[in-house]
Amino acid sequence: MGILTNRRVDRPTPDPPARLGEHEGLAYALWLPERDPQGGVVVIHGADSGKESHFDFARAARAAGLAAVTYDQRGHGDSAGAWDGGVIEDVAAMAGLLPPGPVALRGSSLGGYVALLAAGRIDAAAVVAICPAGAEHLLRGLRAGAFDFRVDRTAAEAFLAEHDLRLAVEQLSTPMLILHAEGDEQIPVAHSAELHAAARMPVKRLLALPGGHHRSIQHDAELQGESLRFIAKAFAGMAPRRPA
Repeated sequence: MGILTNRRVDRPTPDPPARLGEHEGLAYALWLPERDPQGGVVVIHGADSGKESHFDFARAARAAGLAAVTYDQRGHGDSAGAWDGGVIEDVAAMAGLLPPGPVALRGSSLGGYVALLAAGRIDAAAVVAICPAGAEHLLRGLRAGAFDFRVDRTAAEAFLAEHDLRLAVEQLSTPMLILHAEGDEQIPVAHSAELHAAARMPVKRLLALPGGHHRSIQHDAELQGESLRFIAKAFAGMAPRRPA
């Protein structure tokens, strides 16, 4: 299968992250507030995107007193390898870069799929999914050649076939916020409504916004604030840990 790569022009980054680096083959940017953070957020981009696309949310998280790490998924940007379904392990690796404390996940589209799958596995305190894709949408896109990112197709298709998002959400206990634009031209809002209806966790919320498109919500400052308030409330509601 032919592999296409995204062209990227390097430009100076205003208000830069505390650290840019590579960990376990993943290129990342780490954002830290001036004081000890109340917790941290792993930010997961969508297909054919990259960590830089979510620097705006990382800055907002930092301003809210949270640490944040954005990274290039396998097959994207400066990260090594191809997207092969090892996504949960990659999320765990990125969570390990955050300072000690509760961890939330925030993902968009493909990243929303990954965030919802990984939330229970890494014991996340909250998960925010924006226009999350389902395995069926991703499989269809792979088979149609709709994506440009590097992919190990055999491994990716096997992973997607084995990880139905609705079943994962049914078993999830992590507080969950789903945001979806009703004008999304790629993933129908009905998909998020079905996930919300299937979810059994005590704290769940679906915000379906009129109009918009597949990428409109992730960069909306008001909705970024909504996500951060949801995360902060989840962190504040955690039971205090007993001393060892």
